[in-house]
Amino acid sequence: MQEFSPIIAGTMTWGQWGKNLDTKAMASRIDACVALGITTFDHADIYGGYTTEAEFGDAFTASGAKRESVQFISKCGIQYPCDARPLAVKHYDYSPKHLKNSVAQSLKNLHTDYLDLLLLHRPSPLMDYALVVETLEDLVQEGSILAWGVSNFTPSQLQLLKAYQKPQWNQIECSVTHTSPLLDGTLDTHQQLQIGTMAWSPLGSYFKNSDEITQRLTACMTPLLEKYHCDASQLLLAWLRKHPAGILPVVGTTTPERLKDAMAATKIDLSLEDWFTLTEASWGHRFP
Repeated sequence: MQEFSPIIAGTMTWGQWGKNLDTKAMASRIDACVALGITTFDHADIYGGYTTEAEFGDAFTASGAKRESVQFISKCGIQYPCDARPLAVKHYDYSPKHLKNSVAQSLKNLHTDYLDLLLLHRPSPLMDYALVVETLEDLVQEGSILAWGVSNFTPSQLQLLKAYQKPQWNQIECSVTHTSPLLDGTLDTHQQLQIGTMAWSPLGSYFKNSDEITQRLTACMTPLLEKYHCDASQLLLAWLRKHPAGILPVVGTTTPERLKDAMAATKIDLSLEDWFTLTEASWGHRFP
């Protein structure tokens, strides 16, 4: 299995879908990540309406980072209607032609000869699993990608895919405010099949909503922040990393100080009782 940094830098908001960083600012963020030990960068072809990958690629060339010292992840499969691609409807395309063209475009955008990992962005009801696996394995054989996986796949979809070839990774939504993967068999399946886990939106809704869940978590975390000498975001990341599936958080911040805090969170050894206390606060009731 490919090795990635313990915190992954998600690039979705680096471009037009967020901070709209220019080349110099983006190069600075890349250098800051690498200096902190965050060497894995997560992309998708659709980010920024099919613009962010190329902007990142130019910034990477302008940065001081070396390609052999970092890892590039990208995702494809979603056909996203936007200015760059005026489609009639959002849909999924996992045909051999689209997969190969998408990889070729990502390589061009990122100024690289290979992707460390290619993920199928979301499952499609019309996916021909046998043909998809054959195409992905061809891409591995030719060296365009070193490995492949999936994103947002359910346990049954992972089992179906395994009938042809096991994916190396599944990138899912998981956090203390989105705990369904703990209960619906997703993380169980990952461990059973030895599929690596990446988590997008690892801080969940805590900093987005002022609802009862946030209020309960805030009350619960107040003494824990002092106990672990950390902030709320670090505690939430420590909760995620406690799981035996070895979850790698994909963090979306572009702020160097917050990236530093995220890496520091990997040193927090959250106790068993504190993990359950946080989970109980999120649920609003005791464990069964």
